[in-house]
Amino acid sequence: MEFIDLKAQQALIKGEIDERIATVLEHGRYVLGPEVDEVEQQLANYVGVEHCLTVASGTDALLIALMALGIGPGDEVITIPYTWISTAEVIALVGATPVFVDIDEETWNMDPALLEAAITDKTKAIMPVGIYGQSADLKAISSIAEKHGGLPVIEDAAQCFGATHHGHKACSTTLIGCTSFFPSKPLGCYGDGGAVFTNDSELAETMHQIRVHGQASKHFHPILGINGRMDTIQAAILMPKLAIFDQEIEKRQQVAARYSEAIHAHADQIVTPTVAEGNTSVWAQYTILSESRDLLNQTLAEAGIPSVSYYATPLHLQPVFEKLGHVRGDFPVTERVADQCLSLPMNPYLSEGDIDTVCKAFSK
Repeated sequence: MEFIDLKAQQALIKGEIDERIATVLEHGRYVLGPEVDEVEQQLANYVGVEHCLTVASGTDALLIALMALGIGPGDEVITIPYTWISTAEVIALVGATPVFVDIDEETWNMDPALLEAAITDKTKAIMPVGIYGQSADLKAISSIAEKHGGLPVIEDAAQCFGATHHGHKACSTTLIGCTSFFPSKPLGCYGDGGAVFTNDSELAETMHQIRVHGQASKHFHPILGINGRMDTIQAAILMPKLAIFDQEIEKRQQVAARYSEAIHAHADQIVTPTVAEGNTSVWAQYTILSESRDLLNQTLAEAGIPSVSYYATPLHLQPVFEKLGHVRGDFPVTERVADQCLSLPMNPYLSEGDIDTVCKAFSK
């Protein structure tokens, strides 16, 4: 059984993908070719914002957002310790300090009730993350940010692109939204890729310059930038995938519902994921909690079923952030989830038989 099955999707749209790639090979504009502009417009329309900027990776999307806001040494950016390292990594790369707040017991996203206590006069942005497919409580987080002088909120939607929060698409409700098109994401290309979204035209122009080495016009570089461009071929590949994205989200939701039903039928000591009121999820992963996580992982492996414990070492306990001075016990919810989490095979093309096979292994 595949953990993430990209082959089934490719079989459906291979003709369109091949045609798109052939067009790029024909015109030969492999960097910032016409497909880049085309997919940016499609993505902006999909999300419902004025500006979309495709970039080389989800990490670059976050980095460019921070650079555009002028965040640097002496500044603090608030995020969570239960996420992929890119979120805090980019904060450190611009010279700022990541400040962690614990996650919510049910959604495993930033707990807004803990946010205000973490804000200081050094706080320059808040970076919530949409773990496993649903947005954080952006409504509550944005309200707190506004109360504190209109702090910028940067949504890390690498895992929740396509999800909705009170009827609004991920990447549309904060000053800047960032996502990743890494192949395993619900909407992924065939290599690294990402995008930044905003309704702020001035900010969009700054991010465009940062993406091409800080260049405002040919051979004129008023600001520092990076080489953060998405390859034209990756933009071409994204478009056929975007065309079927909403149908795939619906199938993912059906798979998740079937998982929850089957798990409850076969096991009574497993915590299944919760989607918050007002949210929809794109189910980037279907993740459960179990006090017997390692035994469960071994049992599934013996049955030929892959499973993964994401973020088993949370960021505040990673050696690279040792200087922040955190110890085990600082973020108890994060640590409990990290100790018990296990992600099961998830993709739109899992059959009911596949799901039953996974869940029956639990009964052992």
